[in-house]
Amino acid sequence: MPAKAQQQQLSRNTILVSPEGDILDYVPDDGSMRWGRDSRGRKVLIDAWGDIVATAVPADRYFGNDGDAAPSRRERYREARGYSETNPDYFPPAPGAEYDDNLTTSSVPEMREALPDDRDRRTPPDTDFGNTQPMPGLSDDPDEALALPAEGTDPNTEFVPGPKFAPAAALGKMSSAEVTALQVFLDREGFSPGVIDGKKGSNVTKAIEAWQNATGETLDPNNADDILERLRLSGGMAFTTYEITAADAAGPYVASIPDDYAHKAALPHLSFTSTEEMLGEKFHMDVAYLKEINPGVDFTIPGTLVKVVDIGEKKTGKVAKILADKGRKQVLAYDANGTLIAAYPASIGSSDTPSPSGTVTVQRIALNPGYTYNPKINFKQGNNDKVLTLQPGPNGPVGTVWIALSKPTYGIHGTPEPSKIGKTQSHGCIRLTNWDATELAKMTSAGVTVEFVD
Repeated sequence: MPAKAQQQQLSRNTILVSPEGDILDYVPDDGSMRWGRDSRGRKVLIDAWGDIVATAVPADRYFGNDGDAAPSRRERYREARGYSETNPDYFPPAPGAEYDDNLTTSSVPEMREALPDDRDRRTPPDTDFGNTQPMPGLSDDPDEALALPAEGTDPNTEFVPGPKFAPAAALGKMSSAEVTALQVFLDREGFSPGVIDGKKGSNVTKAIEAWQNATGETLDPNNADDILERLRLSGGMAFTTYEITAADAAGPYVASIPDDYAHKAALPHLSFTSTEEMLGEKFHMDVAYLKEINPGVDFTIPGTLVKVVDIGEKKTGKVAKILADKGRKQVLAYDANGTLIAAYPASIGSSDTPSPSGTVTVQRIALNPGYTYNPKINFKQGNNDKVLTLQPGPNGPVGTVWIALSKPTYGIHGTPEPSKIGKTQSHGCIRLTNWDATELAKMTSAGVTVEFVD
């Protein structure tokens, strides 16, 4: 290994690679560096300001395999046998369970005039990313922590770097209403922040970065007046009122959604469990936040006026290519000219059931699909060992949308738990909120390219 200092902290087969893709040639021993882990469990070197200086990468992935390495995930894949995956009612999730030789080295960026004092020193970094590089795995959010993969992540996984976006400005001290206004603006623009909940977080920051890349503009999230003006031009203020109808109150609803798939299969439908949950989905809102801004309201009474957000018109366009960015936990949609037209936070694969590598295509699109669970080719759920048929509904395993991909058993789909999107993992597929999956599906058609990048 070219850098002896790295051997003191890393295994012999691991090197440190800078954000620009170069090998780090030394690690200072003056106490200005510390170690952490990013969202995929990789060891990262962080400077005193909380910026990522380098990422630990298996050497064979950086220099290329010599032909004797284990086959890539693409080569290891075997098509499922014994079940007709062409059945139009079959919408399962994923199954269970190179670089050139030109070497360029890099150094730790020169020290600034002085080490930061307590006012400047950042805890590496928060879930808003700020002006630093993203490290969502270090969040205090228990859901965010679930995104950390196991230590034994396969080092032979094919690595395809995703696009790099300029970092968004750090979100400062903002009221819940101001954050909501920002989320609503991004949602209207087609750059989804996930559930609208009045809270800062990585999904909001990623949406800003994607929007800036698409528009060429810089958005100051802390400029409330600018955000309000943008809202005015895009359809009006963030909040509006909605009158609960008799149909809203009638449902149908189910008392609860069981965890066990066998119990799910016994239900006549996998509908919402309450009017509040239905309204949350209708207005892209976190249910807890919807209740918070409507204290004491009985959502079951027709004629009741409730405060909701105004999501405006759905994004339209024609998608020609989709990037599933595993590193950013984001789906990026491009038109035929290569212009980024929409972006959605996503949960993509896991260490146990990884998503595919490389390029696939959209085969078909199903709205409000049923779901067939086959333990022989799907992940193992509970003690279920038989094929189970689950009825359609927003609380089904794939939500209200299934975009089937050309690799059997993989797809882009919705979720019954929108608040966890971008924070937890999926069973190998690409999971979006139901409303984002629906918006994407209506801009997508069979034959569209889907590329998995890191």
